[in-house]
Amino acid sequence: MSVKTDYFLKALHILAWIIFIGVSIEAGGFIFNLIFTFLFIAKGDREFRTEVDLSALYHHNDRDYITIISLMIIVAVLKAIMFYVIVRFFHDKPYNLDQPFREPVRRFVLNLAYISFGIALFSSWGAGYSKGLVKQGVPLPDLQTMKMAGADVWLFMGVALLVIAQVFKKGIELQAENDLTV
Repeated sequence: MSVKTDYFLKALHILAWIIFIGVSIEAGGFIFNLIFTFLFIAKGDREFRTEVDLSALYHHNDRDYITIISLMIIVAVLKAIMFYVIVRFFHDKPYNLDQPFREPVRRFVLNLAYISFGIALFSSWGAGYSKGLVKQGVPLPDLQTMKMAGADVWLFMGVALLVIAQVFKKGIELQAENDLTV
């Protein structure tokens, strides 16, 4: 492995750690907000401890508030899990650039694809649910602010990763056949 490739992989590992920490803090903030809201905030209090102001939704209907914040939590936790999987992949180093087509790499790509599909599913569900609430007249922040935008991008990423996993599967078969013939 060349020196440039080694530095590039280390830089990606550090970047994955930074993103993992950021999305973990975001998920923790949403979880804290849900717990804090129901334990300490009175029904008339307007002060919420988050960057996403869902106070109008909270005062409209508790169940809708729990649904939306739960979907936000699920999306944030899935993003954190995705970057944990990436950080762990770089830490465990199951890859070998001399023989790139290996089963652990294919499983890694498949895991990322499945997590992407999960993020797409819950983002889409949250987007649809919030659009229904907005039609009822409940003022909500936009999907980007609620961290549930881009379900179509996550779906596209999941499909692309599934295609890559299939390429790796075929590559593993060809590499095994090549090893047997030599």
